[in-house]
Amino acid sequence: MTLPHTDWDWAATLRRAAAVRAGVAAQDTTFYRLLHTTETGGLCSLDRIGLIGVLSLYRELSAMQEAALLEALEQPLRELGLQTLYLKRRPEVASHRANTEREYLAPPEPVWGPAVAEAVAMERGVPFLFRPGGDLSVGLFADARPMREWVQAHAAGLRVLNTFAYTCGFGLSAALGGALGVKNVDLSRRVLAWGQENYALSSLSAPDEDFLYGDVFEWLRRLHKRGDRFDLLILDPPSFARRGRQTWQAEKDYAALVKAAALLLAPGGQLLAMTNHAGLPGRAFGRQVAQGLEAAGRRAAGPVRPLEPGADFPGAAHLKAGVWRLS
Repeated sequence: MTLPHTDWDWAATLRRAAAVRAGVAAQDTTFYRLLHTTETGGLCSLDRIGLIGVLSLYRELSAMQEAALLEALEQPLRELGLQTLYLKRRPEVASHRANTEREYLAPPEPVWGPAVAEAVAMERGVPFLFRPGGDLSVGLFADARPMREWVQAHAAGLRVLNTFAYTCGFGLSAALGGALGVKNVDLSRRVLAWGQENYALSSLSAPDEDFLYGDVFEWLRRLHKRGDRFDLLILDPPSFARRGRQTWQAEKDYAALVKAAALLLAPGGQLLAMTNHAGLPGRAFGRQVAQGLEAAGRRAAGPVRPLEPGADFPGAAHLKAGVWRLS
């Protein structure tokens, strides 16, 4: 492979990329994707968190190639106002290596600039807490910004269940949109506590009973058994997960998840279903949602509308999302 800086004008690429994102940044947004893989031939992407950059590599590079790329990027990024750069290595098998090679995949220290343990950045005027050196995921996923915007615009007066909540970006959006009540479910106490910190940044109440720790499938069964019903349910699962001795794979198991979720939706309720799994094409994703709804005995109009990533993800095809209204 040719050294990345020898056949690519990174300064020009970044100037063009910044111009494309001007409209996003103008919306009181300081967290967005500054450079997407479609603009780098699949080599890398770069997220901007205020004055911090997070560079993700999607190809295995030698130490020499990686150093050359970082050197080529530093000055253009500094000219765009970035003061710190963190590195994330995301090979195809990263999900299986995350526990054994965590510090290699997500070095805790920046490759240049001062270390920043925590930073607050804005999304459409809403503050979120980021930890750029903590893990492969830094606190929020920029491609889901239009989906969070949709939730905030449609949540007024609704009972909302946010599953696979991570740091509760969807739950926070629903609360800001005037939801009657919001429950966030995740298997990690750490990220739920992080979600409560995000609520606090917007001066919202964050009682522990609204942050449900545990396996999502178990919580779906528990909530159904006790008769809880919701008007909006958000599904944003990982592409792959282990559940004890079992594995969950989006490409073959999404329908079962939709079935369990649909049983909790009140008549007229809406399901926001998403996946960013490249191995699950859009049509196949739609079929899985339809199969899950049918298995639950629910009829739906939908997707009412498909939702796509914002202008900072030009040409992106990885994220599939839609809203289904159930009768």
